Amino acid sequence: MIKFFRKIRQQLLTENKFSKYLIYAIGEIILVVIGILIALQINNANENRKSNIQENLYLKRLLTENKEDINTFKTNILNLEKGIETIKNLSLVLNSNNVSDKKIVTATNQYFKYGSIYPIFTSSTSTFDDLSSTGNLKDIRNTKLRDELVKHYAKHKQAAEWIRIGTEWALPIDAPFSYNNNIMKFEPVSSFLFGEQSLTNQANHLRAKKEEYINNAAVHFWINKDALDKLDSLLNDTSKIIILIEKELEK
Repeated sequence: MIKFFRKIRQQLLTENKFSKYLIYAIGEIILVVIGILIALQINNANENRKSNIQENLYLKRLLTENKEDINTFKTNILNLEKGIETIKNLSLVLNSNNVSDKKIVTATNQYFKYGSIYPIFTSSTSTFDDLSSTGNLKDIRNTKLRDELVKHYAKHKQAAEWIRIGTEWALPIDAPFSYNNNIMKFEPVSSFLFGEQSLTNQANHLRAKKEEYINNAAVHFWINKDALDKLDSLLNDTSKIIILIEKELEK
């Protein structure tokens, strides 16, 4: 089409028809501009299509990881709740009169198995880390969802840091208690190293050291309860994030 206009212009110049030449020249310019605009529109459409595909992939990955977090948090919450129950039971048994030797030793074994375990925090953040480190967070075009994701994963870091601080606080308290009371004798795997121990001897030891055991249990109650509160909050927050992502994917 442009070649066609060019030939006409050359012919008009030859015939000294300048006004018509000018009209055709302008027409040629308009055609070029229209062609550029069409090309830009096609390019923008392709870029938008690629961006939509990229956004959907990220949203699906975020959805999968947050659903995994729901399961992880629920499992950890159940473990913490079980541990807290063993702590309460140990305190109840040690503070009660006329409790059988077997009941005291069993409560202590349950405490060391579940209640004295340090809380852990794990979550799936690889997709959000990818979005943040590459600058692709902008691919999530819904600004409300984007802002909620930033706040959500900031809570992950806060929870992980708080649980770490609690554990580091408890460790130096646990170490001398464990050594001074030979608590490994309550572990089925290592108890044989301490020789034969009657149930009565174990129970009498626990009665005599009641305050030390309750103090240790109180330390773990505090860090476990704090971790439980953090995970409960994150579980609720994660459920809300999942709803927001699912709504965005439905658009």
